[in-house]
Amino acid sequence: MLNPDDAKNIATSLVERAMKAGATGADAMLVAGSSTSVSVRLGELEDVSRSDDRDIGLRVFNGQRSASVSSADFSNEALDELVSRAIAMAAEAPDDPFAGLAPADLLLKGEAPDLDSYDPSDPDPAALRERALRAEQAARAVAGVTNSNGGSAGSLASTIALATSGGFAGAYRSSGFSCSASVVAGEGAAMQRDYASHGVRHLEDLDEPEKIGREAGERAAARVAPAKPEPGRYPVLFDPRVSGSLLGHLSAAITGSAIARQTSFLLGRLGERIFAPGVTVRDDPHRLRGSRSRPFDGEGLPARQMDLIANGILTTWLTDSAAARQLGIIPTGHASRGVGGAPGAAPSNLALLPGTRSREELLAAFPRAILVTELIGQGVNGVTGDYSRGAAGFLIEGGEIVRPLAEITIASNLLEMFATLEPGSDLEYRRGIDAPTVLIPEMTVAAG
Repeated sequence: MLNPDDAKNIATSLVERAMKAGATGADAMLVAGSSTSVSVRLGELEDVSRSDDRDIGLRVFNGQRSASVSSADFSNEALDELVSRAIAMAAEAPDDPFAGLAPADLLLKGEAPDLDSYDPSDPDPAALRERALRAEQAARAVAGVTNSNGGSAGSLASTIALATSGGFAGAYRSSGFSCSASVVAGEGAAMQRDYASHGVRHLEDLDEPEKIGREAGERAAARVAPAKPEPGRYPVLFDPRVSGSLLGHLSAAITGSAIARQTSFLLGRLGERIFAPGVTVRDDPHRLRGSRSRPFDGEGLPARQMDLIANGILTTWLTDSAAARQLGIIPTGHASRGVGGAPGAAPSNLALLPGTRSREELLAAFPRAILVTELIGQGVNGVTGDYSRGAAGFLIEGGEIVRPLAEITIASNLLEMFATLEPGSDLEYRRGIDAPTVLIPEMTVAAG
Protein backbone atom coordinates (compact mmCIF):
# COMPACT_ATOMS: atom_id res chain seq x y z
CA MET A 1 0.00 0.00 0.00
CA LEU A 2 1.26 3.48 -0.85
CA ASN A 3 2.43 5.63 2.02
CA PRO A 4 0.82 9.10 2.30
CA ASP A 5 3.83 11.02 1.01
CA ASP A 6 4.14 8.90 -2.13
CA ALA A 7 0.39 9.09 -2.74
CA LYS A 8 0.43 12.87 -2.37
CA ASN A 9 3.36 13.18 -4.74
CA ILE A 10 1.62 11.08 -7.42
CA ALA A 11 -1.57 13.16 -7.15
CA THR A 12 0.41 16.41 -7.26
CA SER A 13 2.39 15.23 -10.30
CA LEU A 14 -0.82 14.39 -12.16
CA VAL A 15 -2.22 17.86 -11.52
CA GLU A 16 1.01 19.42 -12.75
CA ARG A 17 0.83 17.36 -15.96
CA ALA A 18 -2.74 18.54 -16.53
CA MET A 19 -1.81 22.19 -16.07
CA LYS A 20 1.14 21.86 -18.45
CA ALA A 21 -1.20 20.28 -20.99
CA GLY A 22 -3.42 23.37 -21.00
CA ALA A 23 -6.00 22.90 -18.25
CA THR A 24 -7.11 26.11 -16.52
CA GLY A 25 -7.56 24.16 -13.29
CA ALA A 26 -7.27 20.58 -12.07
CA ASP A 27 -7.50 18.32 -9.07
CA ALA A 28 -6.62 14.68 -8.51
CA MET A 29 -7.71 12.15 -5.93
CA LEU A 30 -5.89 8.91 -5.24
CA VAL A 31 -7.23 6.01 -3.17
CA ALA A 32 -5.09 2.95 -2.50
CA GLY A 33 -5.91 0.15 -0.13
CA SER A 34 -6.02 -3.47 0.79
CA SER A 35 -8.65 -5.57 2.51
CA THR A 36 -9.03 -9.11 3.80
CA SER A 37 -12.27 -10.82 4.79
CA VAL A 38 -13.17 -14.27 6.03
CA SER A 39 -16.64 -15.78 6.35
CA VAL A 40 -17.75 -19.01 8.01
CA ARG A 41 -21.03 -20.86 8.32
CA LEU A 42 -22.01 -23.68 10.67
CA GLY A 43 -18.46 -23.87 11.92
CA GLU A 44 -16.92 -24.31 8.48
CA LEU A 45 -14.87 -21.92 6.39
CA GLU A 46 -16.97 -20.47 3.56
CA ASP A 47 -14.86 -17.80 1.92
CA VAL A 48 -11.54 -15.99 2.16
CA SER A 49 -10.91 -12.93 0.03
CA ARG A 50 -8.08 -10.46 -0.33
CA SER A 51 -7.97 -7.37 -2.53
CA ASP A 52 -5.31 -4.77 -3.23
CA ASP A 53 -6.56 -1.82 -5.22
CA ARG A 54 -5.43 1.62 -6.21
CA ASP A 55 -7.15 4.18 -8.38
CA ILE A 56 -6.52 7.77 -9.30
CA GLY A 57 -9.03 10.24 -10.65
CA LEU A 58 -8.32 13.48 -12.49
CA ARG A 59 -10.72 16.40 -12.95
CA VAL A 60 -9.70 19.14 -15.35
CA PHE A 61 -11.25 22.49 -16.20
CA ASN A 62 -11.31 24.36 -19.49
CA GLY A 63 -12.78 27.62 -18.29
CA GLN A 64 -16.29 26.69 -17.11
CA ARG A 65 -16.12 23.30 -18.76
CA SER A 66 -14.91 20.24 -16.90
CA ALA A 67 -14.37 16.50 -17.29
CA SER A 68 -13.33 13.68 -14.99
CA VAL A 69 -11.44 10.47 -15.79
CA SER A 70 -9.86 7.75 -13.68
CA SER A 71 -7.37 4.91 -13.99
CA ALA A 72 -5.87 2.04 -12.02
CA ASP A 73 -2.65 2.22 -14.08
CA PHE A 74 -0.05 4.54 -12.54
CA SER A 75 2.61 4.23 -15.23
CA ASN A 76 3.89 7.42 -16.86
CA GLU A 77 2.39 6.43 -20.19
CA ALA A 78 -1.03 5.72 -18.64
CA LEU A 79 -1.05 9.00 -16.70
CA ASP A 80 -0.10 10.97 -19.80
CA GLU A 81 -2.96 9.30 -21.66
CA LEU A 82 -5.28 10.09 -18.76
CA VAL A 83 -4.42 13.77 -19.00
CA SER A 84 -4.87 13.85 -22.79
CA ARG A 85 -8.25 12.16 -22.54
CA ALA A 86 -9.45 14.52 -19.78
CA ILE A 87 -8.36 17.63 -21.72
CA ALA A 88 -10.14 16.42 -24.85
CA MET A 89 -13.33 15.59 -22.93
CA ALA A 90 -13.40 18.97 -21.18
CA ALA A 91 -13.16 20.76 -24.54
CA GLU A 92 -16.44 19.08 -25.56
CA ALA A 93 -18.25 19.48 -22.23
CA PRO A 94 -21.05 22.03 -21.75
CA ASP A 95 -20.42 25.27 -19.88
CA ASP A 96 -21.33 25.23 -16.20
CA PRO A 97 -21.37 28.70 -14.59
CA PHE A 98 -20.86 27.18 -11.13
CA ALA A 99 -18.01 24.81 -11.98
CA GLY A 100 -14.56 25.31 -10.49
CA LEU A 101 -12.17 24.42 -7.72
CA ALA A 102 -12.64 25.51 -4.13
CA PRO A 103 -11.52 29.11 -3.47
CA ALA A 104 -7.76 29.11 -2.88
CA ASP A 105 -8.01 31.34 0.18
CA LEU A 106 -10.25 28.78 1.94
CA LEU A 107 -7.98 25.74 1.42
CA LEU A 108 -6.42 24.01 4.40
CA LYS A 109 -3.11 25.61 5.31
CA GLY A 110 -0.34 23.85 7.19
CA GLU A 111 -0.34 20.30 8.52
CA ALA A 112 -3.54 18.31 8.57
CA PRO A 113 -4.60 17.18 12.06
CA ASP A 114 -3.81 13.61 13.14
CA LEU A 115 -7.14 11.92 13.86
CA ASP A 116 -5.67 8.58 15.00
CA SER A 117 -7.52 6.82 12.19
CA TYR A 118 -4.79 4.32 11.30
CA ASP A 119 -3.83 1.11 13.09
CA PRO A 120 -1.06 -0.86 11.32
CA SER A 121 -2.33 -4.18 12.74
CA ASP A 122 -2.82 -6.69 9.93
CA PRO A 123 -4.55 -9.85 11.19
CA ASP A 124 -3.81 -12.84 8.99
CA PRO A 125 -6.65 -14.94 7.54
CA ALA A 126 -6.26 -17.52 10.31
CA ALA A 127 -6.86 -14.88 13.00
CA LEU A 128 -9.85 -13.50 11.12
CA ARG A 129 -11.26 -17.00 10.71
CA GLU A 130 -10.92 -17.61 14.45
CA ARG A 131 -12.74 -14.38 15.22
CA ALA A 132 -15.57 -15.21 12.83
CA LEU A 133 -15.91 -18.73 14.24
CA ARG A 134 -16.08 -17.45 17.82
CA ALA A 135 -18.79 -14.95 16.90
CA GLU A 136 -20.90 -17.56 15.11
CA GLN A 137 -20.39 -20.13 17.86
CA ALA A 138 -21.58 -17.67 20.52
CA ALA A 139 -24.64 -16.82 18.43
CA ARG A 140 -25.56 -20.48 17.84
CA ALA A 141 -25.21 -21.20 21.57
CA VAL A 142 -28.14 -18.91 22.43
CA ALA A 143 -31.30 -20.85 23.33
CA GLY A 144 -33.79 -20.81 20.47
CA VAL A 145 -31.27 -20.33 17.65
CA THR A 146 -31.84 -23.00 15.00
CA ASN A 147 -29.69 -22.04 12.04
CA SER A 148 -26.95 -19.68 10.94
CA ASN A 149 -26.37 -17.30 8.09
CA GLY A 150 -22.72 -17.19 9.15
CA GLY A 151 -20.08 -15.14 10.85
CA SER A 152 -17.49 -12.87 9.30
CA ALA A 153 -14.42 -10.83 10.18
CA GLY A 154 -12.36 -8.44 8.15
CA SER A 155 -9.69 -5.78 8.05
CA LEU A 156 -8.78 -3.00 5.67
CA ALA A 157 -6.30 -0.19 5.27
CA SER A 158 -6.31 2.69 2.84
CA THR A 159 -4.42 5.80 1.83
CA ILE A 160 -6.29 8.83 0.50
CA ALA A 161 -4.53 11.72 -1.23
CA LEU A 162 -5.84 14.91 -2.82
CA ALA A 163 -4.02 17.60 -4.80
CA THR A 164 -5.38 20.70 -6.53
CA SER A 165 -3.94 23.35 -8.80
CA GLY A 166 -5.18 25.88 -6.25
CA GLY A 167 -2.25 24.98 -4.03
CA PHE A 168 -3.48 22.18 -1.80
CA ALA A 169 -1.89 18.75 -1.39
CA GLY A 170 -2.68 16.39 1.46
CA ALA A 171 -2.90 12.71 2.32
CA TYR A 172 -3.85 10.49 5.22
CA ARG A 173 -4.23 6.84 6.15
CA SER A 174 -7.17 5.00 7.70
CA SER A 175 -7.85 1.46 8.80
CA GLY A 176 -10.85 -0.65 9.68
CA PHE A 177 -11.62 -3.87 11.54
CA SER A 178 -15.00 -5.60 11.68
CA CYS A 179 -16.83 -8.65 12.94
CA SER A 180 -20.43 -9.82 12.51
CA ALA A 181 -22.79 -12.75 12.98
CA SER A 182 -26.24 -13.50 11.60
CA VAL A 183 -28.48 -16.35 12.77
CA VAL A 184 -32.02 -17.72 12.57
CA ALA A 185 -34.21 -18.61 15.55
CA GLY A 186 -37.43 -20.58 15.78
CA GLU A 187 -39.01 -23.15 13.50
CA GLY A 188 -41.35 -23.07 10.52
CA ALA A 189 -43.53 -19.99 10.09
CA ALA A 190 -42.31 -18.60 13.43
CA MET A 191 -38.69 -18.32 12.25
CA GLN A 192 -36.92 -14.97 12.42
CA ARG A 193 -33.39 -13.85 11.69
CA ASP A 194 -31.25 -11.09 13.13
CA TYR A 195 -27.64 -10.04 13.31
CA ALA A 196 -25.05 -8.04 15.22
CA SER A 197 -21.93 -6.34 13.93
CA HIS A 198 -19.22 -3.93 14.98
CA GLY A 199 -16.64 -1.95 13.04
CA VAL A 200 -13.80 0.24 14.33
CA ARG A 201 -10.66 2.03 13.23
CA HIS A 202 -8.36 0.34 15.79
CA LEU A 203 -8.34 -3.38 16.45
CA GLU A 204 -8.18 -2.91 20.21
CA ASP A 205 -11.55 -1.12 20.12
CA LEU A 206 -13.39 -4.01 18.45
CA ASP A 207 -15.96 -5.82 20.59
CA GLU A 208 -15.09 -9.37 21.53
CA PRO A 209 -16.60 -11.83 19.05
CA GLU A 210 -18.52 -13.59 21.83
CA LYS A 211 -20.34 -10.36 22.66
CA ILE A 212 -21.23 -9.78 19.02
CA GLY A 213 -22.42 -13.37 18.63
CA ARG A 214 -24.53 -13.32 21.79
CA GLU A 215 -26.22 -10.11 20.65
CA ALA A 216 -27.05 -11.66 17.29
CA GLY A 217 -28.48 -14.79 18.88
CA GLU A 218 -30.48 -12.96 21.54
CA ARG A 219 -31.92 -10.54 19.00
CA ALA A 220 -33.03 -13.36 16.73
CA ALA A 221 -34.52 -15.40 19.59
CA ALA A 222 -36.47 -12.40 20.87
CA ARG A 223 -38.19 -11.98 17.50
CA VAL A 224 -39.62 -15.49 17.18
CA ALA A 225 -43.37 -15.79 16.42
CA PRO A 226 -44.10 -12.10 15.83
CA ALA A 227 -47.60 -10.60 15.87
CA LYS A 228 -49.14 -7.51 14.30
CA PRO A 229 -50.57 -4.65 16.38
CA GLU A 230 -54.00 -3.18 15.97
CA PRO A 231 -53.81 -0.35 13.41
CA GLY A 232 -53.85 3.13 14.87
CA ARG A 233 -51.80 5.99 16.24
CA TYR A 234 -48.95 4.96 18.55
CA PRO A 235 -45.92 6.47 20.23
CA VAL A 236 -42.95 4.99 18.33
CA LEU A 237 -39.44 4.57 19.67
CA PHE A 238 -36.53 4.11 17.29
CA ASP A 239 -33.81 1.84 18.66
CA PRO A 240 -30.22 3.15 18.21
CA ARG A 241 -29.77 0.52 15.49
CA VAL A 242 -32.20 2.50 13.30
CA SER A 243 -32.55 5.97 14.84
CA GLY A 244 -29.53 7.24 12.92
CA SER A 245 -31.54 6.84 9.72
CA LEU A 246 -33.47 9.96 10.72
CA LEU A 247 -30.21 11.91 10.57
CA GLY A 248 -29.59 10.49 7.13
CA HIS A 249 -32.88 11.99 5.94
CA LEU A 250 -31.93 15.31 7.56
CA SER A 251 -28.49 15.48 5.93
CA ALA A 252 -29.91 14.59 2.51
CA ALA A 253 -32.47 17.38 2.84
CA ILE A 254 -29.88 20.07 3.67
CA THR A 255 -27.28 19.33 0.99
CA GLY A 256 -26.65 22.31 -1.24
CA SER A 257 -27.58 20.43 -4.40
CA ALA A 258 -31.05 19.56 -3.03
CA ILE A 259 -31.61 23.16 -1.99
CA ALA A 260 -30.37 24.53 -5.31
CA ARG A 261 -32.69 22.17 -7.19
CA GLN A 262 -35.52 23.09 -4.81
CA THR A 263 -36.19 19.42 -4.14
CA SER A 264 -35.99 19.44 -0.33
CA PHE A 265 -38.79 19.51 2.23
CA LEU A 266 -36.56 21.87 4.25
CA LEU A 267 -36.32 24.48 1.49
CA GLY A 268 -36.62 27.95 3.00
CA ARG A 269 -36.22 26.72 6.57
CA LEU A 270 -32.62 27.87 7.19
CA GLY A 271 -32.45 29.69 10.53
CA GLU A 272 -35.81 28.32 11.64
CA ARG A 273 -36.65 25.94 14.45
CA ILE A 274 -37.37 22.50 13.03
CA PHE A 275 -36.57 20.41 16.12
CA ALA A 276 -37.64 20.93 19.73
CA PRO A 277 -35.61 23.34 21.89
CA GLY A 278 -32.54 21.63 23.31
CA VAL A 279 -32.02 19.27 20.38
CA THR A 280 -28.55 19.35 18.81
CA VAL A 281 -27.26 17.51 15.73
CA ARG A 282 -23.48 17.71 15.48
CA ASP A 283 -21.11 16.96 12.61
CA ASP A 284 -17.63 16.22 13.95
CA PRO A 285 -14.98 15.29 11.35
CA HIS A 286 -12.21 15.48 13.96
CA ARG A 287 -13.48 12.80 16.35
CA LEU A 288 -10.46 10.66 17.19
CA ARG A 289 -10.79 7.19 15.65
CA GLY A 290 -14.18 8.17 14.23
CA SER A 291 -15.65 6.04 11.46
CA ARG A 292 -15.95 9.03 9.12
CA SER A 293 -13.23 11.30 10.47
CA ARG A 294 -11.30 13.31 7.89
CA PRO A 295 -8.72 16.10 8.18
CA PHE A 296 -9.92 17.85 5.02
CA ASP A 297 -12.87 17.59 2.69
CA GLY A 298 -13.00 16.37 -0.92
CA GLU A 299 -11.83 19.74 -2.26
CA GLY A 300 -9.05 20.46 0.24
CA LEU A 301 -11.03 22.67 2.61
CA PRO A 302 -10.43 22.19 6.33
CA ALA A 303 -12.99 19.98 8.05
CA ARG A 304 -14.40 21.40 11.29
CA GLN A 305 -16.99 20.58 13.89
CA MET A 306 -20.40 22.13 13.24
CA ASP A 307 -23.79 21.96 14.93
CA LEU A 308 -26.14 21.54 11.99
CA ILE A 309 -29.04 21.79 14.43
CA ALA A 310 -28.41 24.01 17.45
CA ASN A 311 -31.09 24.22 20.12
CA GLY A 312 -33.55 22.93 17.53
CA ILE A 313 -32.63 25.51 14.86
CA LEU A 314 -31.30 24.64 11.40
CA THR A 315 -28.01 26.56 11.12
CA THR A 316 -26.49 25.64 7.75
CA TRP A 317 -26.67 23.86 4.43
CA LEU A 318 -24.03 21.25 3.55
CA THR A 319 -22.19 22.36 0.43
CA ASP A 320 -19.36 21.68 -1.92
CA SER A 321 -17.97 24.65 -3.88
CA ALA A 322 -20.23 24.32 -6.92
CA ALA A 323 -23.43 24.19 -4.84
CA ALA A 324 -22.17 27.05 -2.66
CA ARG A 325 -21.67 29.24 -5.74
CA GLN A 326 -25.15 28.40 -6.92
CA LEU A 327 -26.58 29.37 -3.52
CA GLY A 328 -24.35 32.43 -3.13
CA ILE A 329 -22.71 31.22 0.10
CA ILE A 330 -19.27 30.09 1.26
CA PRO A 331 -18.59 26.34 0.94
CA THR A 332 -18.97 24.60 4.28
CA GLY A 333 -16.17 22.01 4.02
CA HIS A 334 -18.49 19.07 3.37
CA ALA A 335 -17.35 18.13 -0.14
CA SER A 336 -17.33 14.37 -0.53
CA ARG A 337 -16.10 12.40 -3.53
CA GLY A 338 -14.62 9.25 -4.95
CA VAL A 339 -11.87 9.05 -7.53
CA GLY A 340 -14.31 9.66 -10.40
CA GLY A 341 -16.65 12.55 -10.96
CA ALA A 342 -17.25 15.88 -9.29
CA PRO A 343 -17.70 16.26 -5.53
CA GLY A 344 -21.05 16.24 -3.82
CA ALA A 345 -21.70 17.08 -0.18
CA ALA A 346 -22.06 14.79 2.84
CA PRO A 347 -21.54 14.96 6.60
CA SER A 348 -18.74 13.19 8.44
CA ASN A 349 -19.34 11.76 11.93
CA LEU A 350 -22.94 12.84 12.47
CA ALA A 351 -24.67 12.50 15.83
CA LEU A 352 -27.92 13.44 17.54
CA LEU A 353 -26.72 14.49 20.99
CA PRO A 354 -28.35 12.80 23.99
CA GLY A 355 -31.36 14.09 25.87
CA THR A 356 -32.09 13.89 29.58
CA ARG A 357 -34.41 10.89 29.89
CA SER A 358 -33.06 7.35 29.87
CA ARG A 359 -34.16 4.68 27.42
CA GLU A 360 -36.14 3.04 30.23
CA GLU A 361 -37.95 6.29 30.98
CA LEU A 362 -38.83 6.76 27.31
CA LEU A 363 -40.13 3.19 27.05
CA ALA A 364 -42.34 3.78 30.08
CA ALA A 365 -43.54 7.24 29.00
CA PHE A 366 -46.77 5.84 27.52
CA PRO A 367 -49.01 2.92 28.53
CA ARG A 368 -48.51 1.35 25.11
CA ALA A 369 -45.85 2.06 22.48
CA ILE A 370 -43.91 0.41 19.66
CA LEU A 371 -40.14 -0.05 19.66
CA VAL A 372 -38.73 -0.27 16.13
CA THR A 373 -35.51 -2.24 15.72
CA GLU A 374 -35.53 -2.77 11.95
CA LEU A 375 -36.61 -0.64 9.00
CA ILE A 376 -37.42 -2.08 5.59
CA GLY A 377 -37.51 -0.35 2.21
CA GLN A 378 -37.16 3.33 1.38
CA GLY A 379 -40.55 5.04 1.49
CA VAL A 380 -39.32 8.59 2.14
CA ASN A 381 -40.23 11.51 -0.13
CA GLY A 382 -37.37 14.00 0.04
CA VAL A 383 -39.48 16.75 -1.53
CA THR A 384 -42.49 16.59 0.80
CA GLY A 385 -40.99 14.84 3.83
CA ASP A 386 -43.69 12.16 3.74
CA TYR A 387 -42.42 9.10 5.60
CA SER A 388 -43.68 5.52 5.29
CA ARG A 389 -41.43 2.56 6.07
CA GLY A 390 -41.82 -1.12 6.65
CA ALA A 391 -40.68 -2.04 10.13
CA ALA A 392 -40.24 -4.73 12.77
CA GLY A 393 -39.76 -4.48 16.51
CA PHE A 394 -41.68 -4.96 19.72
CA LEU A 395 -44.90 -3.93 21.43
CA ILE A 396 -44.22 -2.13 24.70
CA GLU A 397 -46.74 -2.04 27.56
CA GLY A 398 -45.99 -0.40 30.88
CA GLY A 399 -42.40 0.07 29.85
CA GLU A 400 -41.84 -3.65 29.19
CA ILE A 401 -41.55 -5.67 25.98
CA VAL A 402 -44.61 -7.91 25.68
CA ARG A 403 -44.33 -9.38 22.18
CA PRO A 404 -42.36 -9.10 18.93
CA LEU A 405 -43.90 -7.38 15.92
CA ALA A 406 -43.23 -7.85 12.21
CA GLU A 407 -44.60 -6.76 8.84
CA ILE A 408 -45.85 -3.40 10.05
CA THR A 409 -45.77 0.04 8.44
CA ILE A 410 -45.01 3.24 10.30
CA ALA A 411 -45.95 6.56 8.70
CA SER A 412 -45.82 10.30 9.36
CA ASN A 413 -44.07 13.36 7.92
CA LEU A 414 -40.45 14.18 8.73
CA LEU A 415 -41.31 17.77 9.60
CA GLU A 416 -43.73 16.53 12.26
CA MET A 417 -41.30 13.85 13.43
CA PHE A 418 -38.40 16.27 13.74
CA ALA A 419 -40.52 18.83 15.59
CA THR A 420 -41.69 16.37 18.24
CA LEU A 421 -38.90 13.81 18.63
CA GLU A 422 -37.09 13.39 21.94
CA PRO A 423 -33.62 11.83 22.11
CA GLY A 424 -32.80 9.50 24.97
CA SER A 425 -29.65 9.63 27.07
CA ASP A 426 -28.13 6.40 25.67
CA LEU A 427 -25.99 7.74 22.83
CA GLU A 428 -23.00 5.56 21.87
CA TYR A 429 -20.53 6.36 19.09
CA ARG A 430 -20.43 3.09 17.14
CA ARG A 431 -21.15 4.07 13.54
CA GLY A 432 -20.60 6.98 11.20
CA ILE A 433 -24.10 8.25 11.98
CA ASP A 434 -25.14 7.82 15.62
CA ALA A 435 -28.25 8.59 17.62
CA PRO A 436 -29.65 7.41 20.95
CA THR A 437 -33.08 5.86 21.37
CA VAL A 438 -35.52 8.36 19.85
CA LEU A 439 -39.16 8.84 20.84
CA ILE A 440 -41.71 10.08 18.30
CA PRO A 441 -44.88 10.75 20.35
CA GLU A 442 -47.30 9.80 17.58
CA MET A 443 -47.12 7.93 14.27
CA THR A 444 -49.59 5.95 12.21
CA VAL A 445 -49.02 2.21 12.48
CA ALA A 446 -50.62 -0.38 10.22
CA ALA A 447 -50.14 -3.99 9.20
CA GLY A 448 -47.61 -4.23 6.40
